[in-house]
Amino acid sequence: MSQDMSEIWTVLNPDEKRKIIDNFEIHNFRKNQIIYAEHGEPESLWCLLKGKVKLYKEGIGGRQQILRLIRPVQYFGYRAYFAQELYVSSASAIELSTLGSLPMSLVEELIDGNRRLAWFFIHELSRNLGSSDTRIVNLTQKHIRGRLAEALIVLRENYGYEDDGTTLHIYMGREDLANLSNMTTSNAIRTLSCFVNERLIIVDGRTIKIIDEDALRKISKHG
Repeated sequence: MSQDMSEIWTVLNPDEKRKIIDNFEIHNFRKNQIIYAEHGEPESLWCLLKGKVKLYKEGIGGRQQILRLIRPVQYFGYRAYFAQELYVSSASAIELSTLGSLPMSLVEELIDGNRRLAWFFIHELSRNLGSSDTRIVNLTQKHIRGRLAEALIVLRENYGYEDDGTTLHIYMGREDLANLSNMTTSNAIRTLSCFVNERLIIVDGRTIKIIDEDALRKISKHG
């Protein structure tokens, strides 16, 4: 997964850090509020400070496919600028979230003068590409049970548990779960019910408790 803010901070000199501090803007987004939209002009490097964000693409019939989940403190929104193209996906807040932004023009200026910063972004983009390749295979080759089990594990690995050690620290509706798993909402609901009957999870509204993580991982692995 992505490196955090402290790691990128170590490759900057004092003057570069001052430029970032002077240009860093804080934004608050409501639940489901759009951060940037597909086909928009990429102008900012975004950093999630608090909350949860999803990157998604609109598909056929307006159905979403969630491409990636962002957790604090991760960077996103810069790929399109480096590719010199418009955004090919959208980003929105899953819950009340606080983000910081930097102008990509400043990021480009800093990269021009700092090889280590350039390598940071090369590393980030390469890791994200590898993760995307793996995810494409999983979404196209795994059966429904494997895809939903994988989605639950992804949520657990990105956002962890509540203090009780079993409740996922994210409240996601059935439609978003389906969009993360590349399935219809009805299939997601049926498969969740199967997992409940098998005593792998407990579902209460948008709250999901994972009872048998090892079993879910096996289902995810074997598809």
